[in-house]
Amino acid sequence: MEDIIQEKISADHLLYVSLKYTKTCDVIINLIFRWRRMIDVSIDALLEKAHEKKKISEVSTNPVGKIEQIKKLFKDDKNFLEVIEMYEMFKKIDELRKERIGEFRKNVALRVMYRGKEININLEQLKIYADNLEKFISTTKQFLLSK
Repeated sequence: MEDIIQEKISADHLLYVSLKYTKTCDVIINLIFRWRRMIDVSIDALLEKAHEKKKISEVSTNPVGKIEQIKKLFKDDKNFLEVIEMYEMFKKIDELRKERIGEFRKNVALRVMYRGKEININLEQLKIYADNLEKFISTTKQFLLSK
């Protein structure tokens, strides 16, 4: 849980401080990398705990298998599944076609082509992601601390 909190603190700093003053797409990309790392650590911890609780027979070793296991474990939690979908996009952010819009300006945005759709990752969208991740961390914490 401590690693998750550390990643969250770093990501929050990028979102609320660095991005506020620099307004560049590089900060947005770094923020996405932080969130991706935080979700990675969370998924690993959740699967280990689920294995201890005997909810799954074994923890998958490949990333796709881990995502499938997590989706099955939390199939009733809509917000959790939204975060996993975000995570899948975050994992592919390196290969996706990106366009930088309005850098160094108030309305900085990163336009990403993902699954045939154009996604504008602007300040409002980042705040929506941050809210979803807050709920995700809360759910993760409850699961990890339960007996």
